[in-house]
Amino acid sequence: MDNSELEKARQKVLTLRRKIEEHNYNYHVLDRPLIDDHKFDQLMRELQELEDSYPELQDPDSPTRRVGAEPLSAFEALDHKVPMLGLDNAFNKEELADFDARVRRLTGLDMVEYLCELKIDGLAVSLQYEEGVFKRGATRGDGYTGEDITQNLRTVRQIPLQLNDPLTLEARGEVYINRSAFEQLNQKREEQGLILFANPRNAAAGSLRQLDPRLAAARPLRIFIYGLGEHYLNITGQKELLAYLEKLRLPVNSNYTVCCGPDEVWQYCLEWQEKRHNLPYETDGIVVKVNRLDLQKSLANTARSPRWAIAYKYPPEEKTTRVLNIGVNVGRTGVITPVAFLEPVSLGGTTVQRASLHNEDLIAEKDIMIGDTVVIHKAGEIIPEVVRAEKDKRSGKEKKFQMPRNCPSCDSQTIRLSGEAALRCINPSCPAQLVEKLVHFASRRAMDIEGLGPAIAGMLYFKELVSDVGDLYFLGVEQLTGLDRMAEKSASNLISAIEHSKKNPLRRLIFGLGISFVGEKAARLLAKKFGSLDRLQNAGKEELTEIAEIGPKIAEAVVSFFDTAETRPLLDKLRRTGVNLNEPEVKTLQKGEIDLSGKVFVFSGSMDKYTRDQAAALVEERGAQVSSSVSKNTDYLVAGAEPGSKLTKARELGVEIIDQNRFNDLIS
Repeated sequence: MDNSELEKARQKVLTLRRKIEEHNYNYHVLDRPLIDDHKFDQLMRELQELEDSYPELQDPDSPTRRVGAEPLSAFEALDHKVPMLGLDNAFNKEELADFDARVRRLTGLDMVEYLCELKIDGLAVSLQYEEGVFKRGATRGDGYTGEDITQNLRTVRQIPLQLNDPLTLEARGEVYINRSAFEQLNQKREEQGLILFANPRNAAAGSLRQLDPRLAAARPLRIFIYGLGEHYLNITGQKELLAYLEKLRLPVNSNYTVCCGPDEVWQYCLEWQEKRHNLPYETDGIVVKVNRLDLQKSLANTARSPRWAIAYKYPPEEKTTRVLNIGVNVGRTGVITPVAFLEPVSLGGTTVQRASLHNEDLIAEKDIMIGDTVVIHKAGEIIPEVVRAEKDKRSGKEKKFQMPRNCPSCDSQTIRLSGEAALRCINPSCPAQLVEKLVHFASRRAMDIEGLGPAIAGMLYFKELVSDVGDLYFLGVEQLTGLDRMAEKSASNLISAIEHSKKNPLRRLIFGLGISFVGEKAARLLAKKFGSLDRLQNAGKEELTEIAEIGPKIAEAVVSFFDTAETRPLLDKLRRTGVNLNEPEVKTLQKGEIDLSGKVFVFSGSMDKYTRDQAAALVEERGAQVSSSVSKNTDYLVAGAEPGSKLTKARELGVEIIDQNRFNDLIS
């Protein structure tokens, strides 16, 4: 091979790797992508082709290795050069004051500064960099020796494979999963009949501590770096250290502050006790560290924890209530889920009246009976969950619950497939499944038909007004006004929302159709690749698996969906009614334009310069998504004249509110 050709390829590979890592940092750490997904995928493909053509240029630190390597046979042990110890806990103001008193006694100081930061509920890991290159990563283990999970950590896109300074150091952080991503992960597992993760921490730990890096790559793992193990930096304080880690482009949680003395520390803990519920990730306390690093060194460690740090743990909110009954729900995929109906109880700011029991194995494991007094909490501080039954409070009148042998909706025999924890109804004409499909189709992240919830969907189906989602577009106001509690104004609003949904991009329609294993991300990838429903409908399995992250399982499900006898007449209905079956091309950004990829907009009130549809089209062509209602996932509420109740909801949830001038700046 010509040496000049190889050298040219080497320089191109190095340039591509730098570009890709730069875009990874902007997307996964700063949440400010500079290019769209298509352009990023092109860079990755170009790099992969060069590495395939020139094997001598392949490198384990290449971004192309983030997709996951072959499964390992076992984890090797990896020693921590500086012990990676756990923290002692404080559970009240007095114990924090005792900690401060010990620190002052050992240092001889009258007042000590403390760095206070959120305690992320995840899995502690160490990342070893040599001359700026990520080489090894490990779990905490026993504090002195951990498990080498390097291959799994390489798949976490927030972790830079190369620092922007060629330093040798050991960074320490917490790998976690956002609450919304955890809910979606568990929802997919439930649909597949798999055992659910108990909480986001359990999901993060399970993802990193399994032997197949390809599974880790498929999980929505993130990381915050909070400190260093072995290093040679000349830094004097913990706050300065965090600022420096950010300069190295390591992801650092920005919610930290320096407090003087225990009273300020306690106020910081109280401040975050409620605020933390609005964060996208789980926290279970506040970590308090002596800010001066020379004092940390002089205070040293005990055998199991540092003397210079402590974790204040928030008390878990649990409530006791009674199981009034246990019923079952039939989901759109046929999974039959047991549900506990509870005596109403206030928990985490909401009234809880029901909690999913997931499957019959969990009921048996926790020995939950109808009539039991139970302790409940919110898993991930979101989902009501039964923790345990208070068996000592049983009266003898409690009843065991048995999963139904026949589907409660269609009376078909239920089955439990090999390797699954879930019981299923496999009748494709099951009414409960069809109603759930209507609800899913109308949901906010699918076709976003406001007003079409479970009650209305059920009435539409059982009154024989619709038999599938295509029939929604043939409804008229006069048909709806005959339904219970459906006045003419409500009927008119629903028809208007259905009509408006016709303009949604193809990715929403694909997701709304409820194809097995096709979530929002897969729907977006399919829409981007094929551009139209016709092309997707005619795609074969091989063509589908050419898309990165579309594996054989998803491809098989897509092909099977379009080959099913019921699908063709449904698609014909959608075509006849004028539902958009194409994906709009994402506008190529010009210099100075802002990329809005992945952002969620809600519009409220009238605008001077644009109609609502025009404004929606402007942000969607820049990669954003438009929703009809405000939620915790909303990025911007655009407030026009007389914005109404959406403005109040946005303020309550802490959503960024922008006026028409700010909106013009974003899209100009």
